[in-house]
Amino acid sequence: MELELRGITKQFPGVLANDDVSLTARSGKVLALIGENGAGKSTLMNVLSGLYRPDAGEIVMDGVVQSFGDPGDAIEAGIGMVHQHFMLVPVFSVWENVVLGVEPVKGPGVLSRKEARREVREISERFGLAVDPDALVEDLPVGIQQRVEIIKVLLRGAKVLVFDEPTAVLTPQEVDEFFGIVDELKGRGATIIFITHKLKEALAIADDITVLRGGKVAGHADPKTATPEDLATMMVGRDIELVVEKAAATPGEEVLTLHGVHMLDDYGRAILDHVDLSVRAGEIVGVAGIQGNGQTELVEAITGLLPLAGGKVEFLGQDITHASPRQRHAAGIAHVPEDRNEMGMVESFSVAENLVLDSYYAKPFSRRGVMDGPVIREHASWMVEAFDVRPPLIDNTGGALSGGNAQKMIVAREFSREVPLVICAQPTRGIDVGSIEYIHEQIVKKRDEGKAILIVSTELDEIFALSDRIVVMYDGRIVAEMQAAETTPTEVGLYMAGKAA
Repeated sequence: MELELRGITKQFPGVLANDDVSLTARSGKVLALIGENGAGKSTLMNVLSGLYRPDAGEIVMDGVVQSFGDPGDAIEAGIGMVHQHFMLVPVFSVWENVVLGVEPVKGPGVLSRKEARREVREISERFGLAVDPDALVEDLPVGIQQRVEIIKVLLRGAKVLVFDEPTAVLTPQEVDEFFGIVDELKGRGATIIFITHKLKEALAIADDITVLRGGKVAGHADPKTATPEDLATMMVGRDIELVVEKAAATPGEEVLTLHGVHMLDDYGRAILDHVDLSVRAGEIVGVAGIQGNGQTELVEAITGLLPLAGGKVEFLGQDITHASPRQRHAAGIAHVPEDRNEMGMVESFSVAENLVLDSYYAKPFSRRGVMDGPVIREHASWMVEAFDVRPPLIDNTGGALSGGNAQKMIVAREFSREVPLVICAQPTRGIDVGSIEYIHEQIVKKRDEGKAILIVSTELDEIFALSDRIVVMYDGRIVAEMQAAETTPTEVGLYMAGKAA
């Protein structure tokens, strides 16, 4: 099915999100849609999926002009969308989420659970998306939740499939599997729109590339001849450094030390298995691993968000094993969490409020238990300028920011403190190359100031770009440790897949 968007314009109060955007997606082909956060990609796709009505322009499918009053109309017309932020009900099982709205019945008003499970299992097996139909979504790691979203779209038999940052939470192996799924869908004649910030992926998977900047089409590119640098320049409007420039590290004293840290899940199974780890001043330690192998729990153990079953955590030589998260924060541990929406900010709070979210109770932001509004606002105005948060409107809600700017707001809050240890979990997940460049520069700057940095990332490119030393986690254990300059992505990938140390 050929899809055309002709002159799509969509305006919100004070923001022209889409400005006369036109593009064509062909049957059996992949159109990569790239651009910075806030360039208008998600708004354009929300128009296509019926979530928004365009102020001007039209949607044309196989020569027929469409009018979508709501997402149901778009689904009926053959549009399927996998959103960057999952549209799943956490307390529902996998099969309940997948069939929600299209439930199979075995009689008037009687749900056929057997048929629903069969449909989910059949699609997951056909496309290599291994998922337990009866698992609760809230118990699944984000990589598996992504699979559930893809199964939802495939179940509905969409002819036009829109994937919004579909590989943001996938490992290199899972990305390869996903690309295999895309190839199969192409072979069946599906029209695929692939929204991504990963320029190498766009060049690898796409047949056509369209670049948005500032709500407009900045240009088109042929993946056979374009380079990542070409695309980055077109996206941002200036030259971008895709490689982090940093000198060799000069590690100092140990800042963080873990001795035999052990953690159990609700069923008594080890999710951290006697982990030993150290991070020194003036170095970046990167933790590599496939999602769900204990990296999240490692960060929670260090920051005090989950209790230990055994072992000890030391910070600057002091035992903080039983210290609360606030006590650890006050002692000098900064934390950029892996999920910016769930743990990094309160979307309904203003930017100014989010910038003091972890210190509002202390001086100078509070006096005698009352928050000092003018001081908080002055602080916020300085922060958004210093860390390039756009737009620099401190009264906007955190939820109104694009992903990249929300991440920069969180980085600003954590990096503006003079602390010995900074923990960054998935610091650039799902954000654009301009924001990635900026955040990477800030991380290296902190290292060069003598801070100890712990990076957790499923992106091997990011691990190698930033790390001085790399540790690999598998099944809750650290199975390898090496200097970044003395190993390769292939070797690290083998350890990630369970190669014996």
